[in-house]
Amino acid sequence: MSFERAYNAFNISNSTDLAIGFTSSTVAVLLFGTNFVPVKKYDTGDGMFFQWILCASIWIVSLVVNLIQNCPRFWPLAMVGGFLWATGLALGLLIWASFNLLTGWASSRFGWFGIDPEEVARPVLNYIGAGLSLLSAVIFFFIKTEVQTSSASLESTPLLRESSVNASEDTSDVSWVTNLSPVKKRFVGCSLAVVAGVLYGSSFVPVLYIKDHGRRNGTIYARASQFDLDYVFAHFSGIFLTSTIYFLIYCAVRKNKPNVYPQAILPGFVSGLLWAVANCCWFIANHYLSAVVSFPIITAGPGLIAAMWGVLVFKEIKGLKNYVLLSVAFCIILAGSLSTAFSKV
Repeated sequence: MSFERAYNAFNISNSTDLAIGFTSSTVAVLLFGTNFVPVKKYDTGDGMFFQWILCASIWIVSLVVNLIQNCPRFWPLAMVGGFLWATGLALGLLIWASFNLLTGWASSRFGWFGIDPEEVARPVLNYIGAGLSLLSAVIFFFIKTEVQTSSASLESTPLLRESSVNASEDTSDVSWVTNLSPVKKRFVGCSLAVVAGVLYGSSFVPVLYIKDHGRRNGTIYARASQFDLDYVFAHFSGIFLTSTIYFLIYCAVRKNKPNVYPQAILPGFVSGLLWAVANCCWFIANHYLSAVVSFPIITAGPGLIAAMWGVLVFKEIKGLKNYVLLSVAFCIILAGSLSTAFSKV
């Protein structure tokens, strides 16, 4: 009888974990797909000032979370994840998303970078889910967007194409990229997007490494917290510190004449709040589902949400072909998410 009670308690606990994990994943998808809407109508220039405001807002959220968690031990290694994220900020969407998904999923599934491989009940379904999520990112590349180009409009970049910021050209400066041939521009863009995707996909590795080694005696991380949210402050501190260093370097390169856009401060701050809450939900999803399940869902879903903003609010996506592609992408994301979800149970 005691065995039956223990079995029932385990099932209830497991069901609760799954509910929390998938709810957190859903919130993360919605917020990641929405977090750049507040700055949609504001010029953010070359993005360097905007990204610093964004990261400052992110750090403030982490400070609140740290206080709520009663200031758990600060592990400097977790800051490396923030460094990787901030370094990969603002590079090409399709290739970035693909390599982000692949790096994050594969590092967790196969135990890269010194972390323990994560097992799932149905590996085949997990592989199918990751593959379908990757395919959905490819389909989004073929959806065409239409944006106003008149000087009266500040909407210079469609949400679906953005990886992190609205980047408009500064006609007063000539970038070195401008002088490159189209082939070289594509090569540079693809190379940077691959690097960004790998950096983004690796951003959770330091936290997973600390947790894995925290379960082993004789390591400096012995008895480290197994709750992912306890590492948010260190992770986000790495983001803000790296962002600040890059912004100072940018100011120095521009001889203390950075492009500053005051009208983007409050929208950028709100954007950072949305991103930070979304990423906190991702940490929670990693804890209750494992990264090998959460990564395919949370990296594929925001593209669909951003596309829906483009269709319903900004009217950027029009035409039967685009609607068909969007519908196909939705079905593939749904199938991939369900496959990934059922691989866990």
